[in-house]
Amino acid sequence: MKFGKSICILNVGGTKYAFPRDVIKDFPLRRVSRLHNCASEKEVLEVCDDYDRERNEFFFDRHSEAFGFIMLYVKYGKLRFVPQMCELSFYNEMIYWGLESSHLEFCCQRRLDDRMSDTYTYFSEEDTKVEDDLRGEDVPEDSAGTGRGSAKWLERMRRTFEEPTSSIAAQILASVSVIFVIVSMVILCASTLPDWKTAENNSVEEHRYTESLEHPSGIIEAVCIGWFTAECIVRFIVSKDKCEFVRRPLNIIDLLAITPYYVSVLMTVLTGENSQLQRAGVTLRVLRMMRIFWVIKLARHFLGLQTLGLTLKRCYREMVMLLVFICVAMAIFGALAQLLEHGLDLEMGNEDYASIPAACWWVIISMTTVGYGDMYPITMPGRVLGGLCVVSGIVLLALPITFIYHSFVQCYHELKFRSARCTRSLSAEFLN
Repeated sequence: MKFGKSICILNVGGTKYAFPRDVIKDFPLRRVSRLHNCASEKEVLEVCDDYDRERNEFFFDRHSEAFGFIMLYVKYGKLRFVPQMCELSFYNEMIYWGLESSHLEFCCQRRLDDRMSDTYTYFSEEDTKVEDDLRGEDVPEDSAGTGRGSAKWLERMRRTFEEPTSSIAAQILASVSVIFVIVSMVILCASTLPDWKTAENNSVEEHRYTESLEHPSGIIEAVCIGWFTAECIVRFIVSKDKCEFVRRPLNIIDLLAITPYYVSVLMTVLTGENSQLQRAGVTLRVLRMMRIFWVIKLARHFLGLQTLGLTLKRCYREMVMLLVFICVAMAIFGALAQLLEHGLDLEMGNEDYASIPAACWWVIISMTTVGYGDMYPITMPGRVLGGLCVVSGIVLLALPITFIYHSFVQCYHELKFRSARCTRSLSAEFLN
């Protein structure tokens, strides 16, 4: 665009700044430099809010004080927050003018990260899709009647089963599911007691399907499995993406918790009284213990378990780094311990350290400061090595813990903010 004058005026919230035309061309702020490439007044209005051709003045309806601090960055190369101004508001001003968080000073970057962690400003793609669906943007106009109503009903059903705090019905459903999980865990644990009917002896007769249904515990167990199966089927039906539903970790755990019951029933019916009954009984007991995965279903309803899972998901690099540290230390201290305790004196050596794998067991319980006492060094060099192993274990384990801790705090604030949003919508639903 050919500007009318050689001087361009930027009016930001009432504060005016005058620049030569050549300065506008290479201005450090992307939004301002775009003005030089505009070929018409229409394109100028796409960059700014208003334009006065006579005075060659470009008006921006933005925060004038924030732009003043941004101009200090243009002049001196240092960008800091405006005192007594919300960090997120200033960050929005930065984004508008074409700056990023990396342009901030290091201390201000930390303030911005802490602020974002406290308020959870990052909304997931799933939340965005849900809002779009609720607005009906994806529903065709020709099916605005039944199509929109059906989609809204499916979305409400999905939120009821997937988000326990989304509505009163979802909370009731979640409470019933938690009760079934607790009951099934109590029955599973009680069945291993010595005076329990199914634990009187080690024979496989106790696992027969016909007898298990006659026992009250078998009936309760069948009811719990029926509830879990129906819940899983309904959630699969109302889900948007069936492949994504199958790939989710919690849904895989649900499948692992439900499948063993039906496998055990099928194996009991097929084996009957034949010679392979004993082997089948061992398999049935293993499958029965796999139902302990039911307790992980509580992660769907409790914020603490969700925080733990999200932290492990985001900190897998730090976890791998922690395992690498431990493995390297195990290799070094294990080899040295085997040499000092057994390798130097094969006749009078400590038999507990006869091999490096055995010494690695001592290293891992020493580095984690567990100290079972089942094996310990008896020579003076071995004891000195043991002290070094314990101290190095404390240091090596503490290094990645800091990153994991900060990630845990951030995940907790994010999930807590999301839960608060759902609680506010739940309160509005209850009042209505």
